[in-house]
Amino acid sequence: MGHAGMAATVVRYLRSVGAPTSAGPVEPLPRPELRAVGDDERAPVDPAEFRRVLGTFATGVTVVTAPPSAPGEGPAGFACQSFASLSLDPPLVAFMVARTSTTWPRIARAGAFCVNVLGEDQGELCRGFAVSGADKFAGVDHTPAPVSGSPRLDGATAWIDCAIHAVHTGGDHLIVVGRVTALGTPAADRRPLLFHRGRFTKLGDRTP
Repeated sequence: MGHAGMAATVVRYLRSVGAPTSAGPVEPLPRPELRAVGDDERAPVDPAEFRRVLGTFATGVTVVTAPPSAPGEGPAGFACQSFASLSLDPPLVAFMVARTSTTWPRIARAGAFCVNVLGEDQGELCRGFAVSGADKFAGVDHTPAPVSGSPRLDGATAWIDCAIHAVHTGGDHLIVVGRVTALGTPAADRRPLLFHRGRFTKLGDRTP
């Protein structure tokens, strides 16, 4: 599938869940040629070994939230360590979410999200947002982000308010690109929560 075909697929998907399909005019950029990977090119990588090796890469920890997307529905949110800045001009960020996520369709319908960068003492908060089916916002203090209205979690070191800009396929995950509409660092002096080798850690800790 070429870039035009993939773009059309993404637009159809976003329309099917009721999400906006445009976040404002963006200057088109040249795209590299893409091709599918043949079966004979796939390395026989053991999933457990894949996780073990990739687990040596320490990441920050975030909670991605979105405002209610349907009447009578509360806000949505999930714990996410697969987050990164993507572009300065235009300002873009990205996160990855499993195709099986039950929270992602609600974020897609909202058409917007807020990334909350967690501090080193917010491990329990993160665990709460990693549980499926629970009321993740019970007892969690938050305020609306200025543009999208997505929850900004109290105590987060930073927040990034975004509109969904594009969605790409990536194996068993989706790559969600957001165009930044507002951001801030209410607790920038706090140290970040990190994830390394399957557990939470913080700056200065020794990992066995």
